[in-house]
Amino acid sequence: MKVMRSTQRWREDVKQPQGRFQGRARQRVLHETPLSARVSFVSFEPGAHTHWHSHSGGQVLQVVDGSLRVQSWGEAIQTLEVGDASTTPPDEKHWHGAGPGGPMTHLAVTCGDVQWFEDAEPT
Repeated sequence: MKVMRSTQRWREDVKQPQGRFQGRARQRVLHETPLSARVSFVSFEPGAHTHWHSHSGGQVLQVVDGSLRVQSWGEAIQTLEVGDASTTPPDEKHWHGAGPGGPMTHLAVTCGDVQWFEDAEPT
């Protein structure tokens, strides 16, 4: 068993997130399984966001600091606050990131493979 104390959250195992992002973000993977499930904290600088992408097994995001902006293809941008969560079904094209007003960190549970698309241009 591996225990991660809150004071250790960003001290080790921090790396640039996988995939395509606009702006600065960092990731610390908490857990990965052979079944392609990954649990990570991802921290975004103000205005930083992912490109459009999808996950073959879906994704759950839990906001732990700041405000999360998230959008599924063809839908309106939504803003989530600390304690809020979003679930994205398998293969749904979406993006997520921090708003321009401050940084944001979310806990991500990502299943399956990721397919990356064009940059998102949040408004």
